[in-house]
Formats: sequence, structure tokens, C-alpha cells
Amino acid sequence: MGNSYAGQLKSTRFEEVLHNSIEASLRSNTLVPRPIFSQLYLEAEQQLSSLEGGSRADNEEEEEDGEGGLEPSSPPNAYQLPPPPEGCCTTDGFCQAGKDLRLVSISSEPIEVPAGFLLVGAKSPSLPDHLLVCAVDKRFLPDDNGHNALLGFSGNCVGCGKKGFCYFTEFSNHINLKLTTQPKKQKHLKYYLVRNAQGALTKGPLICWKGSEFRGRQNSTNTCSSSLFPPLESSGSLAAFPTEPVPGTNPSVPVGAQQAGPASDHPSVTTATGPAVFNGKDSPKHPQLVKSSLSALPRPSALGILPNSGPPKKRHKGWSPESKSTTDGGFIQGGGNRAKHEGTSIPCVPQAGLVGPASVTFPVVASGEPVSVPDNLLKICKAKPVIFKGHGNFPYLCGNLNDVVVSPLLYTCYQNSQSLARAYEQHGASTMQPISEETQLLLTVYYLVQLAADQVPLMEDLEQIFLRSWRESHLTEIRQYQQAPPQPFPPATSTAAPVTSAQLPWLAGLAASSCNDSVHVIECAYSLAEGLSEMFRLLIEGKLSKTNYVVIICACRNAAIDSCIAVTGKYQARILSESLLSPAEYQREVHYELVTGKVDSLGTFFSSLCPEGDIDILLDKFHQENQGHVSSPFTASSTKKTAVLDASGVPVCTSYHQEPRGVRPFQLAVAQKLLSHVCSIADSSTQNLDLGSFEKVDFLICIPPSEVTYQQTVFHVWHSGVLLELGLEKEPVTKQRAEQHVLKLDTEAQARFKAFLQNSFQNPHTLFVLIHDHAHWDLVSAVHNIYSQSDPSVGLVDRLLNCREVKEAPNIVTLHVTSFPYALQTQHTLISPYNEIHWPISFSNGVDLYHESKKYFGLSEFIDSTLSGHSLPLLRYDSSFEAMVTALGKRFPRLHSAVIRTFVLVQHYAAAMMAVSGLPQMKNHTSVETLEITQNLLNSPKQCPCGHGLMVLLRVPCSPLAAVAYERLAHVRARLALEEHFEIILGHPSSGITVGKHFVKQLKMWQKIEDAEWRPQTYLELEGLPCILIFSGMDPHGESLPRSLRYCDLRLINSSCLVRTALEQELGLAAYFVSNDIPLEKGPKNEALESDGEKLSSTDEDEEAGTEGCFEAGSTSEQRGPVKRERSHSHDSASSSLSSRASGSVLYGESLAQPSGPPQGELTRSPPPCGPAEEGRAPGEIQRLRVSQGSTVISRHSPGLVPQPDSSLRTGRRSLQVPAAPSSQLSSSSGSSSTCAVPTANVLVLQASQCSMAKACRQPPIVFLPKLVYDMLLSTDSSGLPKSASLLPSPSVMWTSSFRPLLSKMMTSTEQSLYYRQWTVPRPSHMDYGNRAEGRVDSFHPRRLLLSGPPQIGKTGAYLQFLSILSRMLIRLTEVDVYDEEEINTSFREESEWRYLQLADPWPDLELFQKMPFDYIIHDPKYEDASLICSHPQTIKSEDRGMSRKPEDLYVRRQTARMRLSKYAAYNTYHHCEQCQQYMGFHPHYQLSESTLHVFAFSCSMLGEEVQLHFIIPKSKEHHFVFSQPGGQLESMRLPLVTDKSHEHIKSPTFTPTTGRHEHGLFNLYHAMDGANHLHVLVVKEYEMAIYKKYWPNHIMLVLPSIFNSAGVGAAHFLIKELCYHNLELERSRQEELGVKPQDVWPFIVIADDSCVMWNVADVDCAGERSREFSWSERNVSLKYIMLHIEASPNITHYALLGMRKWASKTRGREVQEPFSRCHVHDFIILNVDLTQNVQYNQNRFTCDDVDFNLRVHSAGLLLCRFNRFSVMKKQIAVGGHRSFHITSKVSDSSVAIVPSQYICAPDSKHTFLAAPAQLLLEKFLQYHSHRFFPLSLKNHSHPVLSVDCYLNLGPQISVCYVSSRPHSLNISCSDMVFSGLLLYLCDSFVGASFLKKFHFLKGATLCVICQDRNSLRQTVVRLELEDEWQFRLRDEFQTANAKEDRPLFFLTARHI
Repeated sequence: MGNSYAGQLKSTRFEEVLHNSIEASLRSNTLVPRPIFSQLYLEAEQQLSSLEGGSRADNEEEEEDGEGGLEPSSPPNAYQLPPPPEGCCTTDGFCQAGKDLRLVSISSEPIEVPAGFLLVGAKSPSLPDHLLVCAVDKRFLPDDNGHNALLGFSGNCVGCGKKGFCYFTEFSNHINLKLTTQPKKQKHLKYYLVRNAQGALTKGPLICWKGSEFRGRQNSTNTCSSSLFPPLESSGSLAAFPTEPVPGTNPSVPVGAQQAGPASDHPSVTTATGPAVFNGKDSPKHPQLVKSSLSALPRPSALGILPNSGPPKKRHKGWSPESKSTTDGGFIQGGGNRAKHEGTSIPCVPQAGLVGPASVTFPVVASGEPVSVPDNLLKICKAKPVIFKGHGNFPYLCGNLNDVVVSPLLYTCYQNSQSLARAYEQHGASTMQPISEETQLLLTVYYLVQLAADQVPLMEDLEQIFLRSWRESHLTEIRQYQQAPPQPFPPATSTAAPVTSAQLPWLAGLAASSCNDSVHVIECAYSLAEGLSEMFRLLIEGKLSKTNYVVIICACRNAAIDSCIAVTGKYQARILSESLLSPAEYQREVHYELVTGKVDSLGTFFSSLCPEGDIDILLDKFHQENQGHVSSPFTASSTKKTAVLDASGVPVCTSYHQEPRGVRPFQLAVAQKLLSHVCSIADSSTQNLDLGSFEKVDFLICIPPSEVTYQQTVFHVWHSGVLLELGLEKEPVTKQRAEQHVLKLDTEAQARFKAFLQNSFQNPHTLFVLIHDHAHWDLVSAVHNIYSQSDPSVGLVDRLLNCREVKEAPNIVTLHVTSFPYALQTQHTLISPYNEIHWPISFSNGVDLYHESKKYFGLSEFIDSTLSGHSLPLLRYDSSFEAMVTALGKRFPRLHSAVIRTFVLVQHYAAAMMAVSGLPQMKNHTSVETLEITQNLLNSPKQCPCGHGLMVLLRVPCSPLAAVAYERLAHVRARLALEEHFEIILGHPSSGITVGKHFVKQLKMWQKIEDAEWRPQTYLELEGLPCILIFSGMDPHGESLPRSLRYCDLRLINSSCLVRTALEQELGLAAYFVSNDIPLEKGPKNEALESDGEKLSSTDEDEEAGTEGCFEAGSTSEQRGPVKRERSHSHDSASSSLSSRASGSVLYGESLAQPSGPPQGELTRSPPPCGPAEEGRAPGEIQRLRVSQGSTVISRHSPGLVPQPDSSLRTGRRSLQVPAAPSSQLSSSSGSSSTCAVPTANVLVLQASQCSMAKACRQPPIVFLPKLVYDMLLSTDSSGLPKSASLLPSPSVMWTSSFRPLLSKMMTSTEQSLYYRQWTVPRPSHMDYGNRAEGRVDSFHPRRLLLSGPPQIGKTGAYLQFLSILSRMLIRLTEVDVYDEEEINTSFREESEWRYLQLADPWPDLELFQKMPFDYIIHDPKYEDASLICSHPQTIKSEDRGMSRKPEDLYVRRQTARMRLSKYAAYNTYHHCEQCQQYMGFHPHYQLSESTLHVFAFSCSMLGEEVQLHFIIPKSKEHHFVFSQPGGQLESMRLPLVTDKSHEHIKSPTFTPTTGRHEHGLFNLYHAMDGANHLHVLVVKEYEMAIYKKYWPNHIMLVLPSIFNSAGVGAAHFLIKELCYHNLELERSRQEELGVKPQDVWPFIVIADDSCVMWNVADVDCAGERSREFSWSERNVSLKYIMLHIEASPNITHYALLGMRKWASKTRGREVQEPFSRCHVHDFIILNVDLTQNVQYNQNRFTCDDVDFNLRVHSAGLLLCRFNRFSVMKKQIAVGGHRSFHITSKVSDSSVAIVPSQYICAPDSKHTFLAAPAQLLLEKFLQYHSHRFFPLSLKNHSHPVLSVDCYLNLGPQISVCYVSSRPHSLNISCSDMVFSGLLLYLCDSFVGASFLKKFHFLKGATLCVICQDRNSLRQTVVRLELEDEWQFRLRDEFQTANAKEDRPLFFLTARHI
């Protein structure tokens, strides 16, 4: 074409922008990526899609229906109609004077139209099906460009004749429009009205109001292309507009009436809807993505062809660079595969009375006389010419209109390419001219000239040519425009001289002269009519027999040209005309041809071909001759074999095994990705999914109405174990129970779906997963579809899955699962791009990401197999079949090619069966491919002791044809007595599988099935059965095929009508898993020697040796050359004499190896793989080796086969030379079909027979395709992808613009999704069409996910696994890890005669309890690393207690148990249930609860100052407090009375100190308290107040003063207790005034850890007296139960501390046998603040402060009581708490880890100071390094360290003895104890010298004195007279490693003298 421009800018700018756009869209929040080209070519500020005034694209039909009529500028309130005058007519369709205005009523009446007025049609919302006729002054209407309409209105009523309406409001009232919105002429005056040829008034084009091109919606029922005609008065360029839908049922409507305009009122969507036929190798090198391929027009029988010149002159500020112009029902882009029910019901068969000019209903502006179509055109031409309207006017056609097809596709293509420049014009680049009409036509001629004879023109190719041509000619301006702001006067450009209209015919003729008459140019002098007449004359005379295209040019008009192009080539015209049929019309046409007997002529023709007479006669003759001696399938085995027998003597096939079921790594990975997406929905702040509120998972799988798919899915569900795992069923699960969870979307689905919705509504705590499998099927909208009322199955998916109940149910998650997600990835999709899950790739950078035993073999692998040298191609076409089909197509032009193809293929199969069965003469009447398939089908059972065979899939989409094929093949099989050799199965979606009894018996034997009633219900159960599966139905519905599938015969798929989804869906049938451990071998690079004159040629790649002798050598075999690494052109294997004759083709010379073994079951076996031992051997050696391995050598002339004179050996189809020279090597790959043989010897070496199933795991099926599809898959566009990937993705969507980039080979699935989301929009019939929010986040449904993955890869298993792990996660959400540790130091428990023996007491008896000794030993397992407390010198032997953990194990995970949360658990912030909402203060309908801040001050002697605490009190909790006045000063916290007996009120306020756990702390006690009224206060640090307030808005907060921000838990405990004592005094004085005794005010508070999750009670059976009769059990109870029980204890105020056990699973009976213990209490304590007034928590402590406090309480003579029958479970929380304290260096850049030995240092040293409180450093140092201070104490438990007034943890190897210095305190007797050390920590005045002299120390014992400063240290030493007994050294002074401002603690150590 002379145009070398390849479709990209000559820079990297395009790729860069594409990459940046994808990256930006992945990261951006707007979700819809910015159009690439708007970045590349348009200014960033100008958004193409911005509509005028910011208003949305109004929807014409919505307005007509009265929906959405308000424009954004309209007031929100409804428009008020003024009341009509009294007595006037208010009937719709009549004016107020009572005159009829409806177009249907007055179309034929004469109407007076004043000069300057036009008749227009107004739409009334109340009469959507009618137009009202009005006369309007044309000055107030727009011109063709949508400009220049005067503001205002002037009109007349044509009914009553009233004139002079000056306001449209007044006029609309007069004609009774009855509007609910503000009347606007732009909205309600819709159409021009014009007279047609009969003079009747009809609806004309839309009135081109400014911006209306965005409002018009395509009509889903418009089966015609759009009409093009302007008002008659307008001159010059004419605008194009569509008509209203043609009612499909109206017989008066002409069939397929064609108009020639652009296909819609929607010029912003380009549709060059051309045939989906892709050209092969010679197509333009860089076409962009295919925008549209086929028009779905019905075939025309009456044509109103309308003149038009130029593009539509509409303007719109935001008009996109490519205009789209398609009506939904009119042109289907990408291949006419209209959404299933979108077709029209106009009959395809021409009817009488519909032919001729009288039936033309479209007004035209004719140019010259009408052109008559000759009568016998189809008969003479053998094809219907397809005429494409080009530029300018087009004449009338009359006469035999059935024999031509007229299409506007080319016109649309021209329009689109002219509109490319408009985007630039609108942004200031006014010098960019569109490509001229002359250039367009010339480029079209160039394009047609270079098309090969077997190629079909493609509008997309032409569009790309125009685009590239225009871009190249304006490249400079485009670049300037991109780089600089638009200038008012852009620089002028120098362009080449344009082609003039006078030069055009000459140049076109010159171009056509080189193509051997393929393109013929006719030049007209006056109009196209003469050119068309000339063309028809030449056709009738037969002078265009070699011409494929006729270009007619009329260049006589002023400046413009008229043109059209007729496709007259028989092949091209047939494909183009058939491509205009929708699937429904295609089915009807075929059905019509079958029922009317049109196909009988085919049968007659076939009979005439057979020289021996009719095939049926031959069959009958054969049947009679062979009756009585037909061999059984198992005795005809031609090779001896030693079969393995099972125990019962039945032969067993060692190759056959059931596939082990299990979840593959890929499936698990996908399931986990699905789970993480669900979790991310739940984690988002939108609260669209509350996983915490669900207890279990239920599911429903919706599948298409295919019985096989249904049974297959039920089988998966039944055997996956998912029902057991989800707890939906109990063992054993029956198939009927599995069926409850699978829904077939047929007519009965609605009732079951309603029950599902009801179930989900009744079970709000169950998460229902609605799985929509095969989700690309049936995307028809229920709303916009005209058939939805009459046919309930249409739009069913939309009606069910998109219903309001599903969308709004908070417990339904919808998961769409599909292999072809493209139709769900549009601009209007409901699925967020973040909710898409794509099947992961298996390799990344050469690394195998998921190790799997099997490798998936999908479309790309099939395409790779066609590369020469890789292996024998798995994708092939049959050239002899194609040649015969083409020849018959010319002979029978009136038959649809699908009928011809089916009959030819069935004939081939019949002939092949006969040839294989002993009628060798029939081999010439079949093709090589079909013969290969049939031979292997019949012979495969003979290779296996059990008779396993292979499956042949014969795909016949059209059901009537499938039935014909089935009957014919079954008849032939019966006559050949092959009924028991192989089965023929007719598979149809609506019916089950029918298999003969003989074969059912075989299947049951193979699969070891005992059930007498068993029948196969899925194709997978046919594994190993030799059969032909005739698979019908327009679309596969997800049926899986067995591993024994060996041939996938797709030669009959509808190749003229393709979109990406349809094509990939058909090829998906062959998708397969091959074993990974047997690599799919690479083909050997066979350097074929040219020594032999006659090469081994081939009839078929897996031919049987015996039958090979029957075939003649192909005369066309050529000398083979060395293999080149290029794509093979010879995948048609046409080497039989028939194919040579039929197609005249020759074999190309590649020599290829077979892919992974030959197809199953040949008679002659190929050699086994050359293993390492064989690779270097000469062929002779390999031969001998194989013979010795048990191969048999047989004569080439097998018995029973007729020898042929031809002596050449025939092996594989691709011949593999076996050189005679012994030195050359043969490198053969596994299962290569070439047989190792020496050509001179008439012997072949056969491999021992092998079951076809053995190879099933090694090789995918072989796929036969139509030539068109084959070329489409194997030709690539500039992106490197097959052309098929550039097809329109789905019939239910359309491209937004043809000005779009190509899909890239490097795109990930995510990027491909974003590409389709940017460049496609749904058609009106698509269920997403109404979802208009175009990429706004709120248009996505939050609980909707999309899983996409290649076909047959295991998506069902993945989503069932997802359900399992989702269920496990929900259970995990309802489970917690609780500490499960046995009590420690139980062997050191005090053995006293005093035990609490009243085992049945519910409460402790005070007198008995006081006599019990206190157990000093700590039993809480969290203190396993703490120092033991000694109470007697002989308690512990030294060896008893070593180190429980090594130092490096200190942070080892503690032992936990997973527990299911009970209904009485405490929860963190992630729990939201309906009951808690009010308690938590979160409610979707209410604001967060308001709170007030109150200060509470009290004086504290310990702190020596007044303390100010802040309370944050929510309004809802104020009743717990006393205020001086409402909203005034906080006075106290209310306390109940001891005497209160309420069973619904917990008396003790609960305080929970917490830090770092605002999310994870268990502060939600609503369920734990069982809804009881209680007071709960969170004690938080000041800096954490805001975050806690955010998460717990309805909780009372007690905020500690800022000085405690770095303090430990001791400070919180200290302040809680001080506050509560002060509050107790305030309450006593307040209530004393009310007459209450002070001692009656409740003195207890609860101090609970923030990790207490559940509480248990042990039920003890004490029936027996002796311990062996003791039994107990534990159950979960509410905290309310425990608190009410404890608070009801008699004499409770005499106890200082109450607590309970920590739960452990291994709790011994003896621990609960005694109901009460006097010992340490931890974690959850009930504290009497009155009794403990003088016992304080140490506010400085970080660790062990509860042990320290317990010891102080006991030494003060107070009672500690532990309720052993109650236990608390503590949840393991990995964040916050004591983990919040990190010890780091104050030197910021120090990255060295700090170890505990560095926590102290010598005073005044240059040690690195640490950023941590001194007290924390002290406690941590003593825990890990106290042996430095107390060396004698190490493991010396009989000589503990004496610790005065405090308990500090000195580590597990050192024991301590606690004594209190307070007077009257209870201390253990120390008189006979000798201590190894003395610890004095911040000792006060109670500790005196005399006190210390009571104790005895070992010689060398050490002393450690700890004080706040060095001065105190010296004073303490002096005051306590320590120097008398202890030796001090200057170097024994230390301090914590704190800076001076951090107030370090100081140590002094000494040795006992």
C-alpha cells in the first residue's frame, strides 16, 4: 500500500503513556484509568467525557418512560402542571380541542404546513409508543450540526389548527404532554417527520439538539441499521439518525430493511461492524484492536438506500476522538454474536408480499432512476453480492432484492476515520484536516488489492489503515499539539498535494491493474445507479467470475464523490452475508433449510460422487456380506499382549487409574487470594461486611442450564467434603444434600432462589456465598429486554443475582467465576477492580512458583505447538475438507455454509468408518484427518486388555444439525456392525447423557461400580470409553471432558461470527493437564538428508502400519528441506490423493516431530522415547534394542488388508527421514510417530501395544479448526498477541472508541481488566447497562468479587476450597488462643493439716477460712521465671528448682489452646453484633455517643500532692455518677449498698488498666455480663486517651495524669485504689445524709486485666466421702453469674482480696476439689478498698506488682480468698501491655541491641544512657542478672535472699523470703533461717537497725541497698548501722543507666562480715 507507518508514534511516547496509565490506575483511588490517548494526543485539562454543563448523559428512553426525567439543572421538586381549562380534552395523544395528533392516526392525512415550518414528532411520557405531530418554525430548530437554533419557540397545532404558540410550556399543555418535569423543546421534540415514497408521514431522523448524541440510547430491539435522511429542505451535508425499533412481530415490516447511515444516534461509539474474519499472513502488519467485526443485521429483502454526503455534523464539547455509531440490536461488534436473546424475530426466510419497492418504508433522496436487481442473480453468480455503501448518495434498488445484501459498515468506517481529527479541532488544533474522501477510497482500493484470494476484508484493518495514514500525515502537528499549549494560530503545515476527485478513478484503476482482475473499478459519469447497473450486467454475463471486489466511483458531482464497493467473490460474499445473521437467525435459517428439504440436493450430489454407487447401497451390501462373522471389539486385537489379570481373572489395565482428588497448590493459592479479598472488604472502613458477626458459611452455586454441568458441579460439591467442613451436613453426605447447594438457572430456578434469599434473611449470622459459575453466560438485562415478559428464562441471571435483596443483604457475598471475564469488565461494571482475583501465573522470571505434578495446557500452549521444531502442531486445519466445502458452497449458493460443512464432515466420517472397516475404496471420499481420527477411535480399544479407548469430540453448535449428524453416524455404525466397538453420544445442554447398556457395563467394570442403577451423568465419567461425543448447543456451558479426549473436532464451529469470548470458549474445550514429570518434548532438529529420492511421505501422522499399504503415495510429496524455525504452514495435512485433487495444495516441507506421543491407540505403535542409553545409538542399534525389549516385527502387508502397488512406506503425516547411513543419528522424541525403519526392508518395528489411557496424561488433545479460525489464531498483530485476542471481547459489549491502543502481550490479567474497563461499555441489553456511574467508587457493589482463570484449570476446586478456609477463618474468628499452662510449683505446695474440707460449700465459711494458712508460693504459670517465695527453710532442696527456661528461651511463645468463643465472652473492637451496637455506641443510624470531660481531684499522702484525674463520661453513662448539678462538677461515683439484692445489677465497678490495646483489648463486656447493668471504667494513659476514645466511644475513661505516661501497671493500680477509697468516703458521707450506715456502702471494686476473655465454673460432684469418688466437669458461664455469686458471699466485707483460678486444660481434680484457697490472686481480682486502706500498690512497679501487693495484704493480717471452682481464661494478645515498654539507647544513631547487663552502670561513668524509666531498668536487671549481686544465693534455695517490705523478681534461680517491717504484721518465722543476701528497696522509717538484727546471714552474704539518690543511700547506711556487719567498697556503688534528668536509682552492695 506504500504506507509503511506501523500504527505507533515514531517514539516511545505511546508505550510510556500506556505503561504510566496502567500504573496510575492501579494506584489511583478513582479506579477508572484515564484514557491513554487523551494523555497522548489531547490536553490533560480537557476531559473527553465531560458533558456540557457537567450534566450526565441523559437517557432518552428513561426520559420517555418517565424515569430520570429531571436534569441536574431542574428543581428537585416535581413540575406542577397548570390546571387545564374547564371542559377541554385531556386525553393523551389529543390536543385540548380534542383533535388526534398521533402519527399513526394522521400519517396519511394532508396537513397544512406554513412556509418556514417543519413537521416534527413530540414524545409524550404517557404515550411512549407514539409520536405526536407538531408544526414548528424551523428557525427554532437546530441545523444539521446541532447549531443555530434560536432560543424560544414558535409552533402550531396540526390538529385544531391553532397557531402562534410562543412558549413551549404553553404548547406542551395544549397538546397534553402532561409532563412531570420542566417542559423543554430539546427534551420533548425528538424527530423530524418526512413523507415516504407512498406519501405517508413517517418518523425521520432525530433532531440534532446540541449534546443529544450523548443522550440517545441504542435500542435493544432495533434490528435494522440506521436510517439516514435530513429534512427535505436542508441542502448539502446530511445528518444521520436512527429509526425507532422495528417491531419484530409486525409482518408488514420489510425483512432486514437496510438503511445506509451510521448505525445509531450515538456517533460517539464507532462501529465498523464488519465480519469477524481475520486475515492471515498478508493482513496489514499493525492493525489495532479489533473494534467490531460483524453486523448482526437480518438479511435484507427490501432496501431503502438513502443518500448522504459527509460525516454527521454534530458537535459536542466532550466528543471522543472516535465516534461510536451502533444500535445495540443493529450491529454486533466483533462478530455479530448478539447477546443471546437480542436478535429479532423477523423471519429470515423471505415471504411473499415483502419483496419489491412497495415495501420500502424509509424515505430516500434518490439520485437518478432506481436500479433493478436481476432475477437470476444468485443462480448465475453462485453467491449474493454484498454491497457496501461508501461516500455520497446511493440509488434505490428494486427488483430481486433477496439476492443482494447492502451494508452501511464501510460508510461507518469512513465516518469514524473522518472524525479522528475532531478531538484536536475542539481543542484549538484547527489545522488538522480529516483524511479526505478521495484518499479514503484510494486506500480502500489498495487494501482490497493486497487481500489474498482466501481472505475476507475486515473493517478494523481498514480503520487502522486510515488511522495510521492520518496520524502519519499529521505527525508533526500531533507532536506539537502534545508538547505545547494550543495556540490561537497554529503554524501552517506543508502537506502533500491531495488526491482530487478527477484523479481518483484513474488512480484507483491504476492500483487495481496489478491484481489480476481481483478488483474491478467502474467509473460512472452521472450517478452510482449506472455503475450498479453495469456491475449487475457484468455479473449476469459472467465477466466478473474472477473478480472479488467491484469499486464503483462517481466523481461527477460538484466537489464530492459518490462511491460504493460490491463484494462479488463467492467465498467472501458468502462469509460476509452469513456474518450478518445473529445466532438466533442462524439457527432459524438452518432449521428452515432442514425442514423444507433444501438439503436433499446435497445428498444426491454425494451419491453421484461415489463411483460404486450410493453409500447407503454399499453399506447395505457390506452389512449383508458380513452378517454373522463380525469380530467383537476385544478379539480383533492385532498385537499379542500379556494382559495383567486381577484376582477374578478379569484383565486389568495398568495404565488406567482414577485421578486422586485433592487440592492443588494453585487452587489453594487462589482460595487464599479470595479469602484475603473478602477480609479486605471486611477490614475497610465502609463496614460493608462484618465478618465478626458470622458464625458459619453457607453457599449456593448458580450454573447455566446444562444437565451435565449441573451433575458435574453436584459431584464436585459432594466429593469435596465442603459440606462436612462447613457443618452443613453430617456423615454420610448424600448426593441429594449436595444438590441443595447447586442451582441450575432454568425456569424452576426462581422458586429455589427465593428460598435461598429467605434463608439468608432468617439467618443473619450465617455468611452466604452466592457463586455465579460460568458467569459470562446470559448477561441479558431483565429490564431492557423485550422478551423478558414472554420468556421467563431471558435475563434470569440479572433478575436473580442483581435483585435488590441480594445487593442489600449484608450477609451475602457474590462471587462471579468465569474463564472469560471480559463482559464483566466494562465502564459500567458492578465489580471493583480491587475485587478481581486472577488465576496466578505458574512461572515468574523462570522460577516455578507453584510446584505441581501437572502442567496446564491451554490456548497459548496450543498456539505454541504450531511453531516449527517445537513438536507436531496440536492445532490443525483440514485443507481437503475446506476445499470441498468451498466447492460445494459455489454449487449450492442458497444453502447456509454450516449445513454444507456439517454434511461434508458427516460424509467424511461415514466414509472413514467404511474405509477402516474393510471398504478401502472409500478412503478417497474422506480426508486424511478424519481417517486418522476414525482409525485411532476404532483401534484404540484393541491396544488395551480392558478395551479402553479414546474420545472424539465433534462440536456441532446448531442443535438440528447435531441431531442429523447423530442419526447419520449411528446408521453407518449400525450397518458396519460397529455398535459394540464405540459409542456415539449426542450431548445437548438441556438433556442428560444416554449411553448403551453394553458400554455402561464396561464403565461400571472399569470404575468398580456396584450400583445396578448407575448411569454416567457427566462427560468425566466416560473416561476410557471409545466414543464420538457430538456436542451441541450454541455455547459450551462449562462441561469438563475426560482425560481420554484425544481429538477435538471443531471444524463446524461458526467461524463467520466470532468474538473473543466465543472463540476462546470453543478452544477451552480442549484445555488439558499434562503430567509434569514427562516434559512435553521439544521437536528434534532433524537435519533431513536428501539422499533418498523418495522420501517417507505421510497420509496421517498416526497411521496404522497395516492400513498404510492401502494408500497411494501422495503425488504432491515434495523433497523435504531442513527444518527452519518458523511457523509451519502445513498444518492441514492434505497429502491424500483426494485432498490433492480437491484443494490443489501441496505439502510444505517441514519435517516435524509428534507432540507428546501420537494420538491414542494406533495399530502401529511409535517407538518409546530414546532414553539416555539410546540417544547416541545408530538406528540399527535402536532397532535391535527395541526388538529385544519385546516389540514385534510384522509384515507390512497385514492379514485382511489389501496390498497396494505403492511401495513407499507411509509413517507420520510430517515425514521424518530415516537415513540409511548407520553413522547418522536419529533423535526421536517420546512417542514420535515416525517409525524407525530402513526404507529398503519391508518391515516395521512396532512398540508393544499400550493402552490409550497411558498417554492421556502425557499429551493434550489434537484440535481441528476451520481455516478462518486457524488463521486468526496463528496470525499476530503488532502487539505479538494472536489476532483473536484483539476481537471484541463479548457480543454484549462495544468499544468506546476505535482510537484505542492494542492489547499488549506483556499485560497482566489485571492490566487487561483495566484495559477493558477503559475501552468497553455494555450494550443496552447488557445487565450492567443501567449502572451508569462509570468508574465512581459508589457504583461498585462492595460484596461482589470476580474470579477468572483459564478454562478447565480447576476454578471449581479453588472456590470450594475458598469456602472451606473461609469457614475455618470464621470459626477462627470465633476462637481465641487462651493461655493453657499448668500451675507451677505445685510440688512445693504447703502440706498443712488445715484444709478447707467443706467441699460442697458455695461460699467460704469465715471461721474455717481464717484458720487456713496462707500459701506464699506463686502458682501462676506466667511467673515461671520469677523468684520463688520461701515460707519455711526446709521447703525446697537445692536441686528441686533449676532454671525453668534458658535465657534465650525467655521470649519463647507460651503454651496456648484454641478455644471457641462462648456466648459469654468478652470481645475486642472487631466484634459488632446487633445486640452490642448500643452498648458499644456504634450504630449506623446514630451519631457516635457524646461524652463530657470531668475533673476529679483528691489529695494523696503517698504522692504528697493533690491528684487530678480526668473522667470521660458518655452521656449514656452519666447515671453512674453524682454531679453537683446536671452537667456540673463531678462529685462522686455512685456505689450500691451491701444489702442490695438485685439479680440484674453487678455491684462492683470494674476497672481495666490498659495500654497499647485500643483495638485488641477485651473491653466489650456486654455478652460476658449477659446484658446485666454494670459499671466499667477503662484506665488509660493521657497520650492514648484520643485513640481509646475513638475505638470505645461509649466507655467511661479514667485518664491518668501525664506524669504517669511512662509508668507501669503499678501506677494504674495504685491510682485506681486511691481513687476508689476516696470515692468510698465521699459516697459514705453522701449516703449517710440519706440515712445509710457507712459500713453498708459497697466497698469492693474489680480490677481486671484487658485480656480476660471467658469465665468457667467447675461443677463438682462430692457424693462420695473418699477422694476417688470425686468427679467434676467444667462449663462456660457468664461473668455476671460469677460476680453475683461472689458478691452474695456471706461476710464478704471481711475479705480483702477475692479472685479465681487461671484456667488450664490439665487442671487436676485436687485443684478444684478444695473450693477455696488462701493464696495469691492474679488477673481478675475483687478488691475491698475499705480493708486495704493502708495497704498500697507500689506505683513505681512494672512487673510482679500483684505478687508484691498480695504479700503486703497478707502481712497486714487481711484475708485473700481464691474461689477454686471459678476460673478465668486469658487471651493471648500479641500487642500492647507490658510489651509496650521498649528499652532503647538515648543515642539516636545507635543500632546496637541493648542487653540487660547494660541496664546499670557505675555512677559518673561514660556509659550509654538508656531511654527507659529507672524502675523498669532495675526490675529487668534484677530479673536477669541478680546473681551478680547475690552470688551465694544462686540455686541455694535453702538460704534465700531476705527481701524487706517488697517483692522483687530476682530470677528463677534465686529464692526470696518476704518480711514486712510494719508493726503487728504477719511474718513467717525466720529464727531458724539463714539468709544468703539482704535486699533493701526504698526502705522507709519502719525499717530500723534493731529490726535487721533479728535475721541471720551466711558469711559472705551480700547486701543490696536501693535508693532514689546517692545522698539517701549514705543516710540509709548510717541510719541502719549497716557498716557494723557489712563491708562496703567504693566500687560497689551502681546506678541504673539513666541520665540525671531521668532520676536514676542508685545501688550499694556490700558483703557480710
